[in-house]
Amino acid sequence: MDLKLSDKSALVSGSTVGIGLAIAQSLAEEGASVIINGRYEQRVTQAVEKIQKSYPHAKISGITADLSTSEGAEQLFKKVPTVDILVNNLGVYEPKIFSKISDEDWLRIFEVNVLSGVRLSRQYLPNMIEHNWGRIIFISSESAVQIPVEMIHYGMTKTAQLAIARGLAEMTAGTGVTVNSVLPGPTRSDGVEEFIQQMAKEGNIDVAQVETEFFQTVRPTSLIKRFATPEEVAAMVVYVCSPLSSATNGAALRVDGGVVRSII
Repeated sequence: MDLKLSDKSALVSGSTVGIGLAIAQSLAEEGASVIINGRYEQRVTQAVEKIQKSYPHAKISGITADLSTSEGAEQLFKKVPTVDILVNNLGVYEPKIFSKISDEDWLRIFEVNVLSGVRLSRQYLPNMIEHNWGRIIFISSESAVQIPVEMIHYGMTKTAQLAIARGLAEMTAGTGVTVNSVLPGPTRSDGVEEFIQQMAKEGNIDVAQVETEFFQTVRPTSLIKRFATPEEVAAMVVYVCSPLSSATNGAALRVDGGVVRSII
């Protein structure tokens, strides 16, 4: 299927590894001009080179900027004043007992997970509306609707993203611009892979057993009973970036493997 992205420009925040990198690679594969972003120049360069190695004709570039700060966002805006597609993927998580989550912890995770997307959307949405076409996607999480007791502050930021995305979507009424959220479930990103390997080593068991036990005890409602791959999440995101998804706006789309039991 041709997703009709060959004439579109896209920025994916926090895209040097994991889901963000998979989204950037999938967009590049579809012919979009993609901007990789990360805080560290070496990792940005490595991500660009990885995509170019797989797709020699990819239109790919990288910008190093810490988008959790207003200064970092301004640096990026000077280099990239407009884009057709914005994927707000930047995010961090941190398991922590609620009583141990300090004010600084709350503020830091809000700054990274929420305000980064606010800053980017505030910059790029007006031009999208003016030109009557654009896509903004927030990468939220199933934790937005099933707040994890082990990291309540993370769940709060994911719920906030849903609210912001829906509010922005209301601003696009009657235009060719859409704003949506995508909610991945447990995904085998780089951080999760390291966690699985460490658990297997500590328990003297194999990785497959760790995965099986995780879905028996931690996420028992999963229907696929395995971690999704970043590429599976990216497939949904790239479709929502496409002109073909024009009737989908203001939605929260789940790629959670059935973890969330609600039908809405």
